[in-house]
Amino acid sequence: MSILISNDDGVHAIGLNLLATELAKVAEICVVAPDRDRSGASNSLTLDRPLEHHRLGNGFYSINGTPTDCVHLGISGLFDHQPRMVVAGINRGANLGDDVLYSGTVAAAMEGRYLQRPAMAISLVGNNHYATAAEITRQLISDVNHLNLAPRTVLNVNVPDLPIEEIKGIHITRLGHRNLAAQPVRSVDPRGKERFWIAAAGDAEDSGPGTDFYAVHEGYVSITPLQADMTQYSGFDNLGSWLEGLE
Repeated sequence: MSILISNDDGVHAIGLNLLATELAKVAEICVVAPDRDRSGASNSLTLDRPLEHHRLGNGFYSINGTPTDCVHLGISGLFDHQPRMVVAGINRGANLGDDVLYSGTVAAAMEGRYLQRPAMAISLVGNNHYATAAEITRQLISDVNHLNLAPRTVLNVNVPDLPIEEIKGIHITRLGHRNLAAQPVRSVDPRGKERFWIAAAGDAEDSGPGTDFYAVHEGYVSITPLQADMTQYSGFDNLGSWLEGLE
């Protein structure tokens, strides 16, 4: 098994390093990650300038671009071989519900959807027990060859911030939903120019049983299968009726 590892917290993030150490026990790994924190970069590609890569002393590759840039290069030209799957993480903080729309971690995994095995995005719902998330990821990877999912499936994995012995198990979940985020925070810089800080994500609104929010709150690892096809097929009939009325 050859695995490309990336993240959005940057090439020096503790979660990335622990994940690489753990997965190296069961797979051949290569690590390509942004040179700095690119959280919230979503699926953006850098198209207005060439990208630079640097090989660090620990063998990781640093890219001055987005998480999607890193995986795009990692599977299509940076190496003389193509990995079988992509694992992104371990993200510092949750990627639950609507977070997947903005997450650079999920985007990095999504860029690996073309490969032979389903890509995984791994997030720790906190900032302490990275070793727990790393061990759970290794367990999942160890049996991934027996996983039969539709092509281009991405697994969004959220791990409670608990010691491994306190994890109750793993639940298959759907995405919950958050409330609208708080208003941006206004500020004025020293030169009198108005600036805005984007506020924190909204609290969970749809977080009942079956959702990713509920699973991690109850002490379970949440795994949600995602797909790149965002077509709302259930809207075809209503949209067709509406268009007929315009004629």
